[in-house]
Amino acid sequence: MAYVRKRGKTWQAIVRVKGHPDVSATRPTKAEATYWAQAEEAAIRAGQRGQYPAKTFAQALDRYAAEVSAAKGSGAQEVKRINALKKHFPKLCALQFSEVKTSDLAAWRDARLKQVTPGSVQRDINLFRNVWTVGRKEWGWCGDSPWLNLRMPGQNRPRESTWRWQDIRRVLRHMHYRTGLVPVSAIHELAYQFLIALATGMRAGEIANLKRSDIDLDRRVILLEHHKTSRLVGVRRVPIFKRAARLIRLAMAGEGGKDGALWTMSPKSRDTLFRRYTAGAGVSGLTFHDARATFATLTARKTDPLTLAKILGHRDMAQLIKTYYREDEAAIAARL
Repeated sequence: MAYVRKRGKTWQAIVRVKGHPDVSATRPTKAEATYWAQAEEAAIRAGQRGQYPAKTFAQALDRYAAEVSAAKGSGAQEVKRINALKKHFPKLCALQFSEVKTSDLAAWRDARLKQVTPGSVQRDINLFRNVWTVGRKEWGWCGDSPWLNLRMPGQNRPRESTWRWQDIRRVLRHMHYRTGLVPVSAIHELAYQFLIALATGMRAGEIANLKRSDIDLDRRVILLEHHKTSRLVGVRRVPIFKRAARLIRLAMAGEGGKDGALWTMSPKSRDTLFRRYTAGAGVSGLTFHDARATFATLTARKTDPLTLAKILGHRDMAQLIKTYYREDEAAIAARL
């Protein structure tokens, strides 16, 4: 039997079926409470309850972080997203994992879209949707994913910004960078990392984690065993162009960090300092990662698309063209 009663400003539904423990839920309206009770009673009588362990969404997130995210190069970022969800949406995370509904996720999506861009929400969805995939296939914690019928917010429009040399010079002056000087401080290291990004197209994390043993200046190649797409493309070899070779040679003359690290500063410090110094130089709307797109756009004038994709470590030519090649139409017309 299903019972519905008013409790304060909400309605409580209780389902009692012989041979099963009582279950209850609270809903804001009588109609919602009645609907839940009827659906729950039908599910119990159909034998659809009790086949999955009583694990919460939060427990699924914790296990995913420990077993799946920990093995990824981007694992730290995934853990940040997981912790943010648990902190800001505790009611959602407290739901039983196997009983989370599409409507629950739609409410979360709409709330997030009021706070961040559609692209950020889509990245969250890509992560959390995979929790259900792993939970169903490997753990046996749930049935069909509630994400299947959820309307996706879509990605942000691709960025179009590239670094102009006048903006680069302003930022480097603000960092007190001097050509030919060995880096002796965190700010100098930051300037070198920025210039190396502009000269090689490497990602910020790839540059930050460089070790001296990764660099072969005789062959002018950087060996990257661990990078963002290492699972897809394996070991990546980045060619060192002449300008980059001069910068790297000076950086290697510096003190360096522990265990053969090229730098003394941490990636977290780099991000904070770069935002501070670009703002201090009066440069806005540009990021460290835009250096990669700047390199791709300039290098595309000198080489063919396949070679450029090889340099940047891309397998998806569409992403390379859509995301990183940012030459505007007026410049193309003037050049041709």
